[in-house]
Parts: sequence; structure tokens; C-alpha cells
Amino acid sequence: MANSTINRWPQWLVGIVLVSWGLRLLIAWLLPPGFDEAYYFLYTQHWDWSYFDHPVMVALTTAVGPALTGYLSPLTLRLGALGLYGLSTVLLFLTGRWLFDAAAARYAVAIAAISPLFIFSFGLLTAPDNGLILFWTAAGYVAAREFFPRGKSYRSTPKLALLGLLLGLACLSKYHGFLLGLSLVGFCLTSRPHRRALISPWTCLSLVIFTATLLPLIVWNAQNGWISFGFHLSSRFEGDVALQARPLNILVTWLVGIAYLFPPLGFALWWVVWQRLRQPSAQEQLVLWTGLPTALGFTLLGGVSQIYPAWPAPGLWSLSLLLGQAMSRWPNRQRWLRASAGVIGLLLSVALSHVALGTFQSAGRYTLLPAVSPQQDPTTTLIDVVQLRRALASMPTATALEAADVVVTSEFWLSGYVDMAISPLTEIPVMTLGEDPRGHALWFSPADWVGKQGVFITIADQDQLEIQQRYRPYFEKFELLDTVQTFRGGAVTETFYLYELGQITRAYVYPY
Repeated sequence: MANSTINRWPQWLVGIVLVSWGLRLLIAWLLPPGFDEAYYFLYTQHWDWSYFDHPVMVALTTAVGPALTGYLSPLTLRLGALGLYGLSTVLLFLTGRWLFDAAAARYAVAIAAISPLFIFSFGLLTAPDNGLILFWTAAGYVAAREFFPRGKSYRSTPKLALLGLLLGLACLSKYHGFLLGLSLVGFCLTSRPHRRALISPWTCLSLVIFTATLLPLIVWNAQNGWISFGFHLSSRFEGDVALQARPLNILVTWLVGIAYLFPPLGFALWWVVWQRLRQPSAQEQLVLWTGLPTALGFTLLGGVSQIYPAWPAPGLWSLSLLLGQAMSRWPNRQRWLRASAGVIGLLLSVALSHVALGTFQSAGRYTLLPAVSPQQDPTTTLIDVVQLRRALASMPTATALEAADVVVTSEFWLSGYVDMAISPLTEIPVMTLGEDPRGHALWFSPADWVGKQGVFITIADQDQLEIQQRYRPYFEKFELLDTVQTFRGGAVTETFYLYELGQITRAYVYPY
């Protein structure tokens, strides 16, 4: 049975999926961790029921790879993301096949395999979105099975209770899960046959299960002044001069989202959505409700405040089912998809060659086209933690780290990089003293460190004189201990400064 199922898949689609997996593995191996990824690693060093920025799921998915392999590297950090994306893609296929047909589902899988937005938001980098899209897609599949039973009219079933659990797990991954729950309620309200689901006993049980699943998030926030909700609902937008919608910003946000999807896919997806809005079938109405409020809502929010491309991505992921359905009827669709996959693969390979080897930097042994100096190249802000670990382990003053009680930095994301580098070498905690400490403000009480020995680590991108003047009052001394450099293609990409602090003499006051 399994072999016959595989044989029904077109060879071109199998090839696209396999090449996509191979390319993502290669990127996961060679691409240094991003700022957020390094910070999420800190979650795994400070286990709790929830966290300042996000619920607990990202800590679990980030910890999977290092726990299974016993080794910490960019690839092992991302193993959870790679695995969950495979499961999410399977669920996307099952949803498309149930709502439409196998052909539509296969084209949705092809879109998931090649779209850069989906690859980087869900299928490669460790992030809260990995767990979110798994439970988001699982909830969509259960909803499809619940609301569209084969060959009979709708009657509520225990699947509604399972839906409550999946929505709760989606919310424990990222707060987008609440939007999906509201969207499903909206679908039921606007679909006459499905309104009865809202008054079903199974829905009551679903709400109980949903609330019970959220208890870790609720209890943790209640104990910490609802700081996580406050951060996402207000603190993120405090820098905006005025929360006024600007049509040009909305247009730019929409076009950026299309660019990340890959323009041929992005324009086609929105065109299909526009067409389906006119007279959708009941199944298409479900897909529109699960995708459009999130995709359109965050696009409109881009007219008010800066957003990340990953914010509308779950909605676009759901809407890709409509594009897959439409694509299954288009002429030359296979040639179009293969060409898109080839262009995307080529662009990603060229970008990866530069990030990993420096093929476009002005100096280095692998330079092919000298276009930018390492100091002006934004890709060098990603720190090679394995290389930094080796440098710290071999430096003459490595004993200073072993003798310290704590390592201090001035940025929450830099603490993540430093902790990734030294964790296999020592169990010394790493904390940040800065204006934006994020979770550090809850993980540490600086007063507890008074009298302890510390080492301060910073990077050349930061003004060293300013760093010394700002933090010197908190320590017995602030003396340069050593410098460590990381390289790409033989060219220096970052310089780290290590300062000996002696004893911590004064407690730093966090802003939260």
C-alpha cells in the first residue's frame, strides 16, 4: 500500500521535495544562528512554564536536536524545526486531499517545498513558528474532517474536543493560535450548517480542554504581572510616533510578503484568493477563514507599525491550499513549478555560498566577486558559535572563564551567542545588563551576583569606550583580558573583547 501511494506521486514533485529537504539540511548546517535562534537557545538554559517573549513550545523544539545528539551546533539546534516541518507538510497534504482532491494537495506540498517564506519561517530556523504551524495545520485538518464529513450532513462530533487541544497547543507555541481559534468561530457563524457546532456539548468540552492546555501560559503570566501579553500588545509599538495607517506602508508590506513567497507564487496566491472571495464553496470558505484574517490582518498592521514577514505567514500557508487547488487545473503548471524551484534553489545556493564562504566579500580565499567588505557586510553579524567556542577553548586566558561565576554581556541576543559557545565548555551562566534584557530580567536577580566574580564579553561593533564608561560602576574593575576573532574565508568577521571584572560591586536595575 505504501509503495503504491508513493508511485502515484509525480517524479517531478518527489524531486522537488527531496531537493528542498537536502537544501534545507545544507543551509541548517552552514548558516550561523540568527539573533533570535541564539536567544531561544537561552530558553533551554532557563526552563520555565513560559517566557517573556513567547510560550514554552519553542524551548522544547529547540532542545530536541542537542538532546538527541549530545552536541550543540547550528544544525542540531534546528533539527526540531526540520522535523516538525515535515510533519506539517504531511498534514497540509491530508487537509488539501480531504477538502479538495489529491492533485490540489500535491501542488500545495510543492508550494510548501519551494516558497522561501515558508522555508525560513517554519521549516529551517528554530522559532516559535515551528510548533505553531504544526498545530495550526493539525487543527485545520481536524476542522476539515469535522465540518465536512463524507457523504452525510454535518453533526458535531468529539473532533471538536480534539480541536480545543490543538488550538491550545498552537497558542502554547505562539500567540497566533488565538487568531486561528477566532477564525474558526467566524467560519461557524457565517456557515449556516455549522452554526450548531457553537452550541454543541463537544464545544463546551473543547473550551475546557483549551483552557486547561493554556494553564502553563496563564499561571506563568499571572505570576509575572502579565508581562508577556503586555510586551506583545503594547511594548512592541511604543516606538511608533503615531499609530496611523499609511496606505503606502500597507502596499510595501504586501509587496515584501509577495517577494518572500517568491513573486510568481505570491501574486498567483493573492489573485486566487481574490477570485475565491466572490463565490466560495463551503470548503473554500473554511480555508479562507483559517488563512485570510491572519494574512490580511498583519498586512494591514504593516501600515501602522513595522511587522516581521513571519507574522502573516501562517495565514498564507493555509491559503496555499487554494493556490494548489487552482494550480491543479492550470496548463504548463509543472513546467512553471519546476522553473520556480530552479530559480529559488539557485538564489538560495548563491546566498548560502556567500554567508558560509564569503564569495562576494572583498577579502578572503574564496572570493569570486569582491563586492563588500566583511565589516560592512550584514551577513557577518551572524556569529559562528562553533568557531568562537574553539577560539575560547584554546585561548591562553581560558582559565579566566573557568574561574568566573558569571559571564556578562550588554545585549540579550549576544548572550545567546556567548552561551551557545561556552555551554559545552563550562556551566557558567550568561546574563545581560542592558536596556532591553528580555527574559534575563526574569531569569536573574542582579543583586544575587554582588560579590561574585565576572567576565564581560562584547564585540567590536559596540563602542568599547562607551561600554567601559557605562558598566564600570558595577564592577570592581573593567580591564581588557583578551581579544578573540572569528573568520570567514580567512578574513576577520568579528572581534570579541573579554574584560576581567573582578567582583560585582553593585546590582544592576532591570527596566521591567
